[in-house]
Amino acid sequence: MSDLRATPVGAIGWTDLTVPDAPEIRDFYAAVVGWDPSPVDMSGYADYVMHDAAGTPVAGVCHARGVNADLPPVWLVYVRVDSLTNSIAECERRGGSVIAAPQALGKTARYAVIQDPAGAIVALFEETTC
Repeated sequence: MSDLRATPVGAIGWTDLTVPDAPEIRDFYAAVVGWDPSPVDMSGYADYVMHDAAGTPVAGVCHARGVNADLPPVWLVYVRVDSLTNSIAECERRGGSVIAAPQALGKTARYAVIQDPAGAIVALFEETTC
């Protein structure tokens, strides 16, 4: 995963695809767009970081398990916000909903997945002081 701390507020910092069969989809994108996968240990199975031709991490392909079990198979972008708590409150005030409650994203960030009033899904993340 890229360094999320380098992402400005309001910018997309990462994108993931969560699917029932991550190895199949990993191989699909490796063949179709030329990404080179590397496994990420998820305590009993692997998700994958996909790298471009220069070796830069560009996306993730994840299993629909654990905290990702209820996510639909869509490319999920992660947008940095200044305050996850404030952004979630504003989302709900404006008719959106929380799909996945706030949780740790590595050691330096936390995220939540929201759905806007039109039904589109996006992840929001904030840098933490951990």
